[in-house]
Formats: sequence, structure tokens, C-alpha cells
Amino acid sequence: MYKKILVATDGSTLSKKAVTSAIGLAAACGAELVALKVVPRYPQAYFEGSIPLSVQDVGRVEKQWTDTAQAAVDAVVKSAKAKNVAAKGITAKSDVVSDAIIAAAKKQGADLIVMASHGRKGIKRLLLGSETQQVLTHSHVPVLVLR
Repeated sequence: MYKKILVATDGSTLSKKAVTSAIGLAAACGAELVALKVVPRYPQAYFEGSIPLSVQDVGRVEKQWTDTAQAAVDAVVKSAKAKNVAAKGITAKSDVVSDAIIAAAKKQGADLIVMASHGRKGIKRLLLGSETQQVLTHSHVPVLVLR
């Protein structure tokens, strides 16, 4: 059925449930699992009264975020391998998470994207946005959304 499943994780409790489901699905299908964590770029703001960080400090913060993301996908890979599922972990740097997920799915040749959704409605959805909704709207790869 599926040969390669990409699971997007942000390390939250909800995304951990999606990871568990993705591992189970990959095991049932004999599919390879690709765990993805998107890392934002450090925001550069130059508002009056703000203190801009030096290039070295920005680099240090971004490296810390990248290292934390790599640890998160490594943990997914370890869990997958414990269930005899072939897996690899990748990170991507992007300010637009949904675009990074779609691009990674295309680059990795995934035939399914698995991700979690908080299921926000109304004003909360409008204010907080929905990366899952953006992926659903723009992806040419099927998306399995879990709550």
C-alpha cells in the first residue's frame, strides 16, 4: 500500500501520538518511515528598543534549535527501529512549516504524510493558523491527520 511514510513532528504530546500511529502503519505496510522536524530561522527584528543579537549569537541559537530537532527525529527513528521499521530522521529549516513538510515529502518520495492537528475552530484557528490545513490544501501527496 504505502512504501514511504513521512511523519511530521514538533515534539508535542499530540505529535507523539501521530508518530506512534505512523510507526504502526509503516510496520503494517512494510513501509519506510521518514521523521521530519522543521526548525524555524531565528527572527531578525529591528524594532525601536530591541537589542539585535550578533551573528555569532544567532548562529548559536539556530544550532541549538537544529540539535534539539535532530535529537527529536533520532528518538522517532529509535522507536521505529524497535518495531522493526526502517526509518530515517531529517530536519529542515524554514519559516513556513507547511511548505517545508510538502517539499520534504516530495524530495523523499513519500507517498503519505502523517501529522497531528489540534482541531482548533473559529477565532483560535484564525489567530493561531493551521499548518495541517495548509499541508492538506497544498499537498499532492495524501495526508493522514490524527487528533
